[in-house]
Amino acid sequence: MDVANVPRRRGRPPKAAAGFSETRASLVRAGLVRLTEKGFTATGLDEILKVAGVPKGSFYHYFDSKGAFGTELIDRYGAYFAGKLERFFNDHSRSPLARIEAFIADAEAAMERFAYSRGCLVGNLGQEMGALPEPFRQQLCDVFADWQHRTAGCLRAAQAAGEIGSLHNADNLAAFFWIGWEGAVLRAKLERSGSPLQTFAEGFFTMIRT
Repeated sequence: MDVANVPRRRGRPPKAAAGFSETRASLVRAGLVRLTEKGFTATGLDEILKVAGVPKGSFYHYFDSKGAFGTELIDRYGAYFAGKLERFFNDHSRSPLARIEAFIADAEAAMERFAYSRGCLVGNLGQEMGALPEPFRQQLCDVFADWQHRTAGCLRAAQAAGEIGSLHNADNLAAFFWIGWEGAVLRAKLERSGSPLQTFAEGFFTMIRT
C-alpha cells in the first residue's frame, strides 16, 4: 500500500503520531533556545535531549542527523521571525518608521528579558559558517533575503508617507539595516547591555531622515 496516498482521518491523530509530533516539537524548542545562546557547534545533542526530556540516544528517531536538525531550526526560526516582522510592519496604526522603531523596541525588550544571553539564531549560525554544513549557507542567506525584503517594503511605505527621501534605495537601506542590526545584537550579547542596539537604531534613523 502507498501510505503517501492514504487519506488522513478526521479528528485527533493516533496517540503514537501525536506523541511523535509533540516530542519533535519539544526538541525544536530546546534547540532554538540553546542555539540562540551558544550556537550550533558548541551545543551538544545530549543537553538538548535533557532539556526536552527525551531519553538519551533517541534523537535519531526524530531527525536523521544533527545537520537535519539544524535545517529544521533555521526554517522554524526564519518563519517565526518573518511572522514577527509582518505583524510590526503591517501595523497601520503606526507610521512606517514608527513600525520599525516598535520592532527594535520589542527586540531589545526580549533580549533584556533574558539578560542579553540570547542572540539571533540566524546571525549566530552565520558567524559559525566555516564549521557548519555547507547547505546551511544558502538557507541562511535566504532567511536574511526574506527579512530584508519585508524591511524594504516598510521603508518604501515610509518614502510614500514622506518620512524619508525618495532618493534612498529601499533595498540597499534594508540590507544595511540587517547587516548593522546583527552586529548590534552580537555586541549587546557580548556586553550584556542594550546600549549597542540603541546606538545602532539612533544612527540608522538619523541617517535615513537626513
